[in-house]
Amino acid sequence: MLLEALPEGKIDDLLVPREERVPYPRVSQRQAWENLDDRESLIAEGCVALQGYPQLSATAYLKYASHGDRRTYEEPYFKRRSLLIRAVLAECAEDKGTFLNAIIDGIWAICEESTWVIPAHNGAANGLPGHEKWTPLPDVRTQGLDLFAAQTGATLAYAVFLLGERLDAVTPMVRNRVQLALEKRIFTPFMQRDDFWWMGFVRKNLNNWTPWILSNVMDSFLLAEEDDARIAAALTRALAMLDRYLVSQPEDGGCDEGVAYWNMAGASLLDCLETLRVATGGALDYYHDPLVRNIATFPVKAHVSGEWFLNFADCDAKPLLDGERLYTFGIRTQNTAMMALGNEICKRTGYQPMRDTPQMRRVMDALFTRRNPVGVAQKRDGSLSLPALQLYALERNGFYAAIKGGNNGESHNHNDVGSVVIYCDGKPVFVDAGNMVYTAKTFSSERYTLWNTRAAYHNLPLIGGVEQQAGAQYKTDQIAADGNMVTMELQAAYPPEAGLLGYRRTLVVTEEVKIEDEIQLKQAAQVCWIWMAREKPVILEKDETGQVHLGKVILLFDSALSFDFEEIPVTDARMARSYEGSLYRIFLSAKTARKHHYHFILQRG
Repeated sequence: MLLEALPEGKIDDLLVPREERVPYPRVSQRQAWENLDDRESLIAEGCVALQGYPQLSATAYLKYASHGDRRTYEEPYFKRRSLLIRAVLAECAEDKGTFLNAIIDGIWAICEESTWVIPAHNGAANGLPGHEKWTPLPDVRTQGLDLFAAQTGATLAYAVFLLGERLDAVTPMVRNRVQLALEKRIFTPFMQRDDFWWMGFVRKNLNNWTPWILSNVMDSFLLAEEDDARIAAALTRALAMLDRYLVSQPEDGGCDEGVAYWNMAGASLLDCLETLRVATGGALDYYHDPLVRNIATFPVKAHVSGEWFLNFADCDAKPLLDGERLYTFGIRTQNTAMMALGNEICKRTGYQPMRDTPQMRRVMDALFTRRNPVGVAQKRDGSLSLPALQLYALERNGFYAAIKGGNNGESHNHNDVGSVVIYCDGKPVFVDAGNMVYTAKTFSSERYTLWNTRAAYHNLPLIGGVEQQAGAQYKTDQIAADGNMVTMELQAAYPPEAGLLGYRRTLVVTEEVKIEDEIQLKQAAQVCWIWMAREKPVILEKDETGQVHLGKVILLFDSALSFDFEEIPVTDARMARSYEGSLYRIFLSAKTARKHHYHFILQRG
């Protein structure tokens, strides 16, 4: 794909002069920095770095192995990088030498770290030779290259690129120290090894790691490597990996990790494409590619209303999307809807360069991208169809209802094949609880002991007490969809012990939302439907129809179903960003039978 578009398969002759390969101003280019609207705030924020950097200890690293604790090490790890970035930006904004000592201290401290790989990514997750399992402490005889090692390398490369002459005036040893660290931890592993799974040489199913790592590695080469032939070789190698990543993506551009991961997947792809475009003076421009364009528009397609987005897998219902990246991707693909949504997010969140794991390129983009008003993001009026991802949404009369097919072996998977999410007037009614703060259990054999990943806490039935299980073999069989209706066969989504002969779920949206389930069993069993509600349910009885009031919406169901619910206080800090307070888990249970055919209807109250 991308590699094939290279003229004669070479980048060497396409590289523009060195000073034109990076679109950001150095400290000596004073007008650009002094014209920044955020200049004074950058200087003020940089003062935090003058207080010093936190310690990173071996025992803190060990906390992940002993207690599943990621935060004890990761918080000071990311704070170091955030403080360094703040100090670099403050010195660029002021240029008085105030922050140089803090910058040197930060660079030196980070270069002295035994590894840039966080504990959760240590060992086999990075394809380290001789490690069948991750080790409690890093093996300093070899260097892993994970998301944050790559990100750290780029942060240091940006620091010496922006402030090189000021640092050299103190001592050239700072730049030399960074160069040695980049060579050992970034350049040599990237160029000489093929066994990191995210490269796509030993594994085909790739995720956000590939573009995220590549975007930072490419920046590091362009900023810090002096040999043009090696830069060209590195970019060519990165293109081969990006091709493998794109081949692994669905044609409709959907991200099976959820829209929250678009920041790291689709937006990181943009970072890579922008690097190539700028470094070659526009000679390498891949924004016309249909798959690239589909990946770009996924957040727009998954946008429900305001801060709410369609969520599944390890995705937040209110994801912290990068508005600037959306805006820029919209410019490159001539998509005004993306530009408008990006503008809307930027207006709502303001300038927050350290909102996520600190990534220098994103900070620079936020500072130096000038957005032009392109209107307010418009709410869709219609349906969403992503057949490769098997994600569909129907919208009418203020109702927005989505259903997800796929399988239970996807990246960042939750056991949720056939689950639905429903909004009314832009407010959640039936929800996907989404993500929680990551721990050792999150990506281990104990993942599905976490309640938010289990099918029993999604909008799905328990069949004879059996819920869906993890694995790509648990999937949808057949899907039919049009503008008002989606039908999925879900028999294969359940394990054999559920005893299913057939299970068809139909979602219909007209003036109301109707979910119809037809279940046939080998032997008579009870079926209990789970509905994860945002509002506390209030039960009322009327004639032969059960009614549950969920705020301004009424859930109608067959009165033969017994009703109960439990309150689930949201105590996890990450989940609480979307669902402060509590969620409510409704149980609608049918009596033992071989055939279960029920309708569940949502109407306005």
